[in-house]
Amino acid sequence: MTMKAAITSTDVLIEKLQQEFGVEKIQPLVISSERWQERHPGAPTSEWSKAMILEVLSNIDESATYWTFVAARIYLQEVYEIQEEKRGIGAYKDFAGHVQQLVKQGLYTPVLTEKYSQADLEVLGNLIDPERDNLFTYIGLKSLMDRYAAVDFNKKPVELPQERWLVIAMTLMQNETEKRLEKVAEAYWAMSNLYMTVATPTLSNAGKPHGQLSSCFIDTVDDSLQGIYDSNTDIANLSKYGGGIGVYMGKVRSRGSSIRGFKGASSGVLPWIKQLNNTAVSVDQLGQRQGAIAVYLDVWHKDIFTFMDLKLNNGDDRLRAHDIFTGICLPDLFMEQVEARGEWHLFDPHEVRATMGYSLEDFYDEKRGNGTFREKYQECVNHPELTRETVQAIDIMKRIMRSQLETGVPFMFYRDEVNRANPNKHEGMIYSSNLCTEIMQNMSPTQFESVKLEDDIVVTRSKPGDFVVCNLSSINLGRAVPADVLERLITVQVRMLDNVIDLNKIPVVQAQRTNARYRGIGLGTFGWHHLLALKNIQWESEEAVDYADTLYEKVAFLTITASMKLAEEKGAYPLFEGSEWHTGNYFESRGYETDAWHDLRAQVAKNGVRNGYLMAVAPNSSTSVIAGSTASIDPIFKPFYHEEKKDYKLPVIAPDLDHNTYDVYRRSAYIVDQRWSVKQNAARQRHIDQAISFNLYVPNTIRASVLLDLHVQAWKSGMKTTYYTRSTATEVEECEWCHS
Repeated sequence: MTMKAAITSTDVLIEKLQQEFGVEKIQPLVISSERWQERHPGAPTSEWSKAMILEVLSNIDESATYWTFVAARIYLQEVYEIQEEKRGIGAYKDFAGHVQQLVKQGLYTPVLTEKYSQADLEVLGNLIDPERDNLFTYIGLKSLMDRYAAVDFNKKPVELPQERWLVIAMTLMQNETEKRLEKVAEAYWAMSNLYMTVATPTLSNAGKPHGQLSSCFIDTVDDSLQGIYDSNTDIANLSKYGGGIGVYMGKVRSRGSSIRGFKGASSGVLPWIKQLNNTAVSVDQLGQRQGAIAVYLDVWHKDIFTFMDLKLNNGDDRLRAHDIFTGICLPDLFMEQVEARGEWHLFDPHEVRATMGYSLEDFYDEKRGNGTFREKYQECVNHPELTRETVQAIDIMKRIMRSQLETGVPFMFYRDEVNRANPNKHEGMIYSSNLCTEIMQNMSPTQFESVKLEDDIVVTRSKPGDFVVCNLSSINLGRAVPADVLERLITVQVRMLDNVIDLNKIPVVQAQRTNARYRGIGLGTFGWHHLLALKNIQWESEEAVDYADTLYEKVAFLTITASMKLAEEKGAYPLFEGSEWHTGNYFESRGYETDAWHDLRAQVAKNGVRNGYLMAVAPNSSTSVIAGSTASIDPIFKPFYHEEKKDYKLPVIAPDLDHNTYDVYRRSAYIVDQRWSVKQNAARQRHIDQAISFNLYVPNTIRASVLLDLHVQAWKSGMKTTYYTRSTATEVEECEWCHS
């Protein structure tokens, strides 16, 4: 680009910024630009952009947050100019030709031109509204372009922001048979206005020739050598295509257990967890990032103490697995024993099966304080031939909390509450959760049966288990609620999620089967603190708790309604009959007694629901950055701070931070009383059929008794899980897979 053209383009941009933000506010940029051009005559526009972005970012403070949008506009012009030079045509011109060219180059899937005609592509191209690019903050736009836009074989972007949204919409609506282009338009409207985001794998892979669309998966490992290795292979294949994995190991025999009658032969769960650790490190999605695996174990398993120490940085490294995440499955009875400072008994699951004729993990308490789990547990305690180790329950809890303060994990999974609230308990059991603790769906191990040679082909037969698949998407509360678009938004959002189920090419057949049987989705939210700030509702208040209750009841009502209408159109999920959706127990157990709820209950009984699982709140910290809001249901880290990068500091600002919102934002993550966070979460949990990725933010100086009280409060209030315990002394690894 010539010097004259460069000056012209930058001058035009500055003039536009003056018109939008005001001449006085943009004056520092004008001065910086003139000085830079004097020092660098003839330099390309891209160099000017980089210099001005750094200059602009340095101007950001709590009273001048508009500079993040100025930086975004400068970067956006650079993005436009790069694409215009590549294409030889103006930005957002000839969408049809752009799609056809990228399909020909192998950068888009051929589906886009096979399913959509030239005329369709031209109509869809007219949907693009370039003005919506102005909704991005700098960090949001940069994240989208650096991590999610389609790239060429040299990893250079070939896509503009609005094209990413439209291609995702086209991909998810490709098989709709009625008014398909209108449905594409609705999906584009929802995403391009930043009213919602899709999950990271969908955002990354939709419309591209490789990769799958679901966020993460949950496997149940069978207690056999074949089952363990088959699970590891399945996990590696899923991780290869960008899936995060939750793994339940509670059925695997403990250290010292017998194998084929030989006592003391088993080495327990540790070697197999270390094997999973190696898989996580080795299968790294084409070098982009290592795999992410969470392993769950029951608190009555004999290997529990070894398991709790897996992530610690001290001790024997042969007993560590630093790259996996851990979660502990806790029954009500254990928490009662912690409170009572009572005894707790540890068992080998293999010996329980062999001696008692049942698996202890297959039971739960149907009511608080009463149920089949505690009956079976007591039978095991009383059985004279069953070996056990007896410890103090509080000692286990101390080890849990010690590990949490050092490493952020283990996650807490309250299994009785989870299974009591399971709408599909007629078809199975939930043993554990996923990588981010928000997915709660029926699970069972795949069991190997035989392998034989047939017509010179090796044929393996296995009985498939329920291998859970998470299909996620999230509402941006900070934009969608003020815009009053929830009903329209959730209608299209549920359809998009449901279509992911049929479009996904999952490389594990039992996962495909489970996906089709339950058609589980996870519609969630982010931007909770953003919304509270806009409404001037203090975090530590009954008003916030009541608002969480009211808002999430509305979201639940609209989500169930949308799934019911889809069932009327396309059919209910195959296992609907006998479910609590079908019987009405789902509505009754949650106390939904208004006329509107009674009408919906009747409609569900008549038409079914399309999806056996509907709602789950994921962490979505990265996609909330793209949408310019706050992560999940978490409080912000700080109203304003700098994130250290290699060559500069990146300012991070709470959304819509000004004199009106600052007072709500100033009560940030490590300042707010966590008891209020638990109260809010308990209020919203009643309306969410699955669970919530809920972090506890605590100082590293917290007393053990205070942290224990938080865990007890969470359990007693009916929460199903807690995610990370984020201490001020701990850097915890972010989960990428459930961001949505």
